[in-house]
Amino acid sequence: MRPDEGRTIGLYFKVSPEEMALIEQKMEQAGTANKRAYLRKMAVDGYVVHLDLGEMKELLRLLRSVSNNVNQIARRCNETGNLYGEDAEDLRKGYLEVQREVAMLVGKFACLQK
Repeated sequence: MRPDEGRTIGLYFKVSPEEMALIEQKMEQAGTANKRAYLRKMAVDGYVVHLDLGEMKELLRLLRSVSNNVNQIARRCNETGNLYGEDAEDLRKGYLEVQREVAMLVGKFACLQK
């Protein structure tokens, strides 16, 4: 250790082979090979986030549904030259549903920042 680092307290612990493999995997994902720096950074600044991706999958399902509706309505408009009120209402409802899901997810992510 360089004297100008100011780090004078040693911190030592043991891990299992499985835990070590996970640490190495996470280091690779973080793009670092410096184990000391990685462990120090995680011990000081790190936190664990568990994401429930079920809501994200629901949002993607809604987006696909709205996208399909838009394509069908566009095709029908091109064929008939008309935009029907029911079609516009379906799009409005789909948009509101997507907007509601996005707002819920943003709210959950905002809670993580506090």
